[in-house]
Amino acid sequence: MEIALEKEVREHPVDPQMAREKVLVLEQGWTCNGRPIRMPFAPEAPAADFAERAKVLADGWDGRLCYETTFTLPEDFTLPVVRLHFGAVDQICEVYLNDSPIGRHEGGYLAFSFEIRPLPHAVNRLRVEVTDTLSHAYPYGKQRQDRGGMWYTKVSGIWKNVWLENVPSVYVAEWTMLPDLTGVDCTARMNTGETFHARIEPEERRSWTPEDPFLYALRVTAGEDTFFSYFALRTVTVENVHGVNRVCLNKTPVFLHGVLDQGYWPRGIYTPEDVGDYQKDILAMKELGFNLLRKHCKVEEPYFYYLCDKLGMLVCQDMVNSGRYHYWRDTILPTFVLKRRNDRRYRTGRGVAADPKSQWTDAYDDDFRREFFCTHCLDTQRELYNHPCVIVYTIFNEGWGQFDSDRIYRELKKADGSRLYDSASGWFAQKESDFDTEHVYFRTRRLRPRTRPMFLKECGGFSLPLEGHLWQEDRVYGYGACRTKKELTERIAKLYRDMVFPAIPKGLCGCIYTQLSDVEEESNGLYTYDRQECKVEKDGMTAIAEEIRRLWEAV
Repeated sequence: MEIALEKEVREHPVDPQMAREKVLVLEQGWTCNGRPIRMPFAPEAPAADFAERAKVLADGWDGRLCYETTFTLPEDFTLPVVRLHFGAVDQICEVYLNDSPIGRHEGGYLAFSFEIRPLPHAVNRLRVEVTDTLSHAYPYGKQRQDRGGMWYTKVSGIWKNVWLENVPSVYVAEWTMLPDLTGVDCTARMNTGETFHARIEPEERRSWTPEDPFLYALRVTAGEDTFFSYFALRTVTVENVHGVNRVCLNKTPVFLHGVLDQGYWPRGIYTPEDVGDYQKDILAMKELGFNLLRKHCKVEEPYFYYLCDKLGMLVCQDMVNSGRYHYWRDTILPTFVLKRRNDRRYRTGRGVAADPKSQWTDAYDDDFRREFFCTHCLDTQRELYNHPCVIVYTIFNEGWGQFDSDRIYRELKKADGSRLYDSASGWFAQKESDFDTEHVYFRTRRLRPRTRPMFLKECGGFSLPLEGHLWQEDRVYGYGACRTKKELTERIAKLYRDMVFPAIPKGLCGCIYTQLSDVEEESNGLYTYDRQECKVEKDGMTAIAEEIRRLWEAV
């Protein structure tokens, strides 16, 4: 294996970390249940231009979709293997090429691929049969059949890119990079099972930060296989600084000044109509002084994380929740009173019943759901492993589907010790986590950091409905009504003055404000849902960031 530094990172539409030249994105000529559909949008999305949209949104729909398209391989696809990639298909799919089955996949958020040899025919028919019953046994995020409030329109089927890639008989199937402050350790796993290791130490060492997101470009050659990648010199640790444990980026304390990012779009739901919209969101938040996005209950396309790498935006990535959610049990009671409960609801071992002594046991929480969630967490790690922007993972959010969080923390930490983990965001913390976290809505309160870094993972959510920019004019949802941009900005500033600023010297390491934009009925965004209006005064928001910087420099 040969690795050489390049002058600049190569942009790639679908796989920025393994950018090969022979790629065909399958966007044109698709049908779904016999009707034309615009890809890669879910049939529920207005952007899909799908004639049966009302049918798939209606109660009683059986959740079955059949996608079909034909394709012709480009003339330069001369290598002996074609890989068929799917960015995400929700929830279960079976894939057929020229009426022959080539594979099956379960779970709606992560990428998967199939190897095709010999090369397909001149004209090929691809069929993808999907079943999506919105089963809570699989991760499903904020999707709900009866959307409203904090629940949003569901998505079904294909909602990320489908694409072909031409590779030699022996090729790099998996590529991982583990950076430190002097270089990067690279591992290439071939499709034959062989593994190669190499270390690259650039002569000029320039650490990656949100202020200076410098990326090193690579060209990787393994036999006949060549692709382009990139890395950054970056570490994330918890260090004792003057007697207080702090989150450190490259051994330097960093305050995680973040905003909740649901990743929803009015016409595309899960998928922006233009990938440039990702960049607009990232730059808009940087303009307001934020340095981190908490990617909430969703895994985005690789291009989103590439842009965060390139533009200097830290990411706290949530694992996508599964299991049933109980409004009173999981939100109302812990918001005001009950913040502790034991999440070891099950005896050890496979195939055993739920613990009958636990008042919180949910009969739906079976072994399959729990095992799939753990596998999905590990697969999420693998998919995002090479992105320097990703520094924190949230395992469980507000008790939603939570079980055995200490054990899962240990498993994820073992699989990727280069990131930090919040085992139970908000409440129901057990023993093992890299943070003590709080969610505070409807009021401000005194934060009391303890030994671990404290992370205020959700707060604010103040509502400012702007006429002409509402998704549904007669229904809005938020945590406190404001009438003007000035009032909203002042209310946010007061929240930081009263709750956030006093806790920074004592060990508060970060704060996540809710949220980046309005989402459907939620009107508590810093931007409107259509991203046309900033609802806060930008000078007021940057003043908050400047005060955080001043306090942080003094710790």
